[in-house]
Amino acid sequence: MSSNTLLKVQPWELKIPLKLGKQSSCCMQLTNKTDQNVAFKVKTTTPKKYFVSPKKGIVLPGSTCSVTVTMQAQKRIPSDYNCKDKFLIQSVVVNNDVSKEDINPEMFDKESGKVVEEFKLRVVHVTVNPPSPVPEEEEEEDISKSSVFLEEKAQYSSLFEDALPMILKLAEENNCAVEKNLKLRRELDLLIEERARHRKGFSFMLVVIIAILSILFGCFIKTS
Repeated sequence: MSSNTLLKVQPWELKIPLKLGKQSSCCMQLTNKTDQNVAFKVKTTTPKKYFVSPKKGIVLPGSTCSVTVTMQAQKRIPSDYNCKDKFLIQSVVVNNDVSKEDINPEMFDKESGKVVEEFKLRVVHVTVNPPSPVPEEEEEEDISKSSVFLEEKAQYSSLFEDALPMILKLAEENNCAVEKNLKLRRELDLLIEERARHRKGFSFMLVVIIAILSILFGCFIKTS
């Protein structure tokens, strides 16, 4: 652990959950303690094992940058959980016109006379609590509930199979009733149309008879 004047690094150590076959992540906070722009770069002793985002950047005066460290999925878990992996954060003051893309390894070269600060962090693997086992009583209760459910399901299935022929028969009778109803409606419509035609013909004949009688009556008057 060292005392830095450029960047305040938190936490002091990286606690990464150790999960078999799964990636694990943690974060570190880099806070600029100065009134100047500070460039940083993150290194690790095992670069193939970890993914760092961002690996480099610029922290403005008084601001904080969050860096995420992701450990690749592990195929096995060491019995003692002892980890020798370490991270190194290098920082240096840069001009205001320097951007993230301008950061290069030469900026952190101490031989050039620049003040390059370094902060070292060690990696600590933390165990993940496994899910608590189901109590035997609860497990037995679940099994008994499952047995009751299966038994009830079998009873309902048997009842449905027994009632299926009657359901099909009722459906067939209903279809027959619907067809008969439609047939009766069609016959009723034909009777109504036929009656209407008869009424129309009767009215026409009545008018003709009245007209003939009127003509005959007129001729009879003239003759008189």
